[in-house]
Amino acid sequence: MSLSERKKEINARRKRRSQLTKMKAKLPTLDEAGKATIAAKLRRMTPGAEQLIRDWGLEK
Repeated sequence: MSLSERKKEINARRKRRSQLTKMKAKLPTLDEAGKATIAAKLRRMTPGAEQLIRDWGLEK
């Protein structure tokens, strides 16, 4: 049973990484409202969201 649980964790991590890559690629074209939306999605998606938000410059 632990193997299947491990596979779920790995798949979730891979999907999260691909979503983050897509979000980061869209950043240069977004306005402030779009960046706020991305920040909200990041907060829901990952526990390390605050660090990503600071690194990506979404909120000042």
